[in-house]
Amino acid sequence: MLRLILYRLFYGLLTLFVVSLVVFAATQALPSDPAQAILGREAADPARLEALRRELNLDQPLALQYWSWLSGVLVLDFGTSLSGGMPVSELLGPRIQASLSLMLITAVIAAPIAMAIGAFAALRRDRRFDHSSSMVTLVLAAVPEFAVGIVAILLLSTGGLKLLPAVYAGSSTEVLSNPDQLVLPVLTLAIAVSPPIIRMMRASMIEVLESEYVQQARLKGLPERTVIWRHAAPNAIGPVAQVIALQLGWLAGGVVAIEFLFNFPGIGKALMDAIEARNLPVIQAVTLLIAAVYVLVNLVADVVGLAANPKVRVSSR
Repeated sequence: MLRLILYRLFYGLLTLFVVSLVVFAATQALPSDPAQAILGREAADPARLEALRRELNLDQPLALQYWSWLSGVLVLDFGTSLSGGMPVSELLGPRIQASLSLMLITAVIAAPIAMAIGAFAALRRDRRFDHSSSMVTLVLAAVPEFAVGIVAILLLSTGGLKLLPAVYAGSSTEVLSNPDQLVLPVLTLAIAVSPPIIRMMRASMIEVLESEYVQQARLKGLPERTVIWRHAAPNAIGPVAQVIALQLGWLAGGVVAIEFLFNFPGIGKALMDAIEARNLPVIQAVTLLIAAVYVLVNLVADVVGLAANPKVRVSSR
């Protein structure tokens, strides 16, 4: 197990290194001049531009610029925002907390409900609820998350209902103080991440219910409720936990569109604002942060899968 974890950790770090190269190269290829963006068109005379470029190390070769940026990232120094001159880590701190709160609330609500729906569908296999849930999850899995958010706004925030606020109006430091404004973003993300969990839970539960040890438990005369909740469900959760971890990794990237749609003050909104303002340090920091979260969650998913399935551990040797 330790060897496999170290093996995946090495490839995770290698992936982050490649992502950092791609992010730096992509931002350098953007048709914008950071020094010009800081000074503005009117105040940017050639002398001041040249002095600011030297201060920002923009006059150095790209390889030295990349090394300077990467060495700062390794100590969590992402540079200075071009809008306002605030350190990027200080600017993103409250927004990261806001996004993590949104993701955590979504996971706590969506995962148990999705697992319950999947287990119930397995227990009602080939019945009306099973067919209906399978059809609904297939449709929801094919619909983009921002489309789900738009439909939620149309149904619950406009027209005759107007039950919930259409956008988030609070700040990034008071996320939990506005629960009514969190309902639509959380609902949208929960609908987006639930279909894979439901389908995996259904498939895993069906496989466990047809296993020999469950049949043996039934032959011993145990009540059906005991067979399901003490023997079947715990053994079906292992593969589902891996899918949940992968869906949490998806949340790190999928939250960008949802935060922009609902004006939520998280890292997704910060990324969209930075792209509009050509704020390269913020773009680089947020993109690398999302990639790091995705790699970390995939590592956790691999560990969960190895721990839950001995066959995988043996076959991986």
